[in-house]
Amino acid sequence: MINLANLLRSPLLVLSRKNPFMLSRLTFFYVILGVVGGLFSAAFWMLIEYLTQFASGVSGILTIPFMTVSGLLIGLIIHFLGEPGEISLVIDNIRFRGGKLEASQNPSMALSSLLSISTGGSAGPEAPLVQITGSFGNWFAEKLGLTGEEYRSMTIAGMAAGFTSLFGSPLGGALFALEILQHRHVVEYYKALLPAFLSSTSAFFVFLWMTHAGLQPTWQFPQYVPGDIQDFLYALLLGAIGAGLGWLFHGLFLTNRWIYSKIPGKIYWKTTIGGLVLGVIAWQIPLTRFFGHDQLNLIVEGRFTLLFLVGLIFWKTFAITTTVAAGWRGGVIIPLFFLGACAGKFLFGILPTENESFLMICLMAAVNSSVTKTPISTTILLSELTGLYSFTPVLIASLSGYFLSPKEPFIATQGKEG
Repeated sequence: MINLANLLRSPLLVLSRKNPFMLSRLTFFYVILGVVGGLFSAAFWMLIEYLTQFASGVSGILTIPFMTVSGLLIGLIIHFLGEPGEISLVIDNIRFRGGKLEASQNPSMALSSLLSISTGGSAGPEAPLVQITGSFGNWFAEKLGLTGEEYRSMTIAGMAAGFTSLFGSPLGGALFALEILQHRHVVEYYKALLPAFLSSTSAFFVFLWMTHAGLQPTWQFPQYVPGDIQDFLYALLLGAIGAGLGWLFHGLFLTNRWIYSKIPGKIYWKTTIGGLVLGVIAWQIPLTRFFGHDQLNLIVEGRFTLLFLVGLIFWKTFAITTTVAAGWRGGVIIPLFFLGACAGKFLFGILPTENESFLMICLMAAVNSSVTKTPISTTILLSELTGLYSFTPVLIASLSGYFLSPKEPFIATQGKEG
């Protein structure tokens, strides 16, 4: 068996530290970590697509018992395999435990999130991918005998591989892995920036090779043609509207969290009731089901009444917060993008002379930044996901949504000082 620590000391890999322009001795391992992360992410994604296709065949009133039973199974997985953790714990471990993530949580996280995502929960695969690929980085760091910032950087590089594989943006994925850790002092992690880029880029190529996803944008928006300075003023207003949706999200999440915290007994009671609620909502409004990756294109291409869009915005927000509060596993980034797209579609119905893509993308950025506190990486991710080539107004909307967002972060550990 190859000893990674001995390989690290090999003359082929140990390059001079005195020359700042020479590659790090760890460069090889950041690339290999990205390859491993990309392989896992592609396999995870393909399995989600297969299971989702199967679950999509269950529709109508049958959605209610199907998602209720799914909730029970999710709770039983967590009960018997242990608490899988969440993104708050990952951030806490990166910041205060030097980057140590527990690989023992991976089986519970992988199985519970696969079931949550594929059966129709309003949560996406970014959270499990980041936690699991981050733990790969943790394992690499331990086998290499790394300490301090090198240890932390290896874990962050693993996280970046997971983000990039899902979003198809090596730059945005790497920045997101850094920005989500501690939005007030992200500069503290600048040493992890190049490792994150190396890992995310290699993960991206592996993911593309395995899934045949291609380089085209994920969502087919009509191209936004930049206007004049008025676009910046509109972007500020759209950011404020996005922040308003962020406040709605925050309020519904606190309400749902309080309700589900009052449910006594084991966690499977909570996840089962959550499944029942999600099933009822999905039965009445099918577009609230699943995490929005495929459904967002339906919003872009479709035509809906204003009344329907208002209902969809509220009940999708309710579904996302129910998914999280009830203990179903997954991330909220793509569901928040879906929510912002619905809000942009609604505004276009009121202001049909405005650019539809501009309204939708600005609100996607503002809503996500309001909740996740990641205005910079959100803008870059959306430029890749939507094919946007002029993203400065979107950045303005993203920053506006961020600064007008609730002070108490949705991801609790973002607000901790350390």
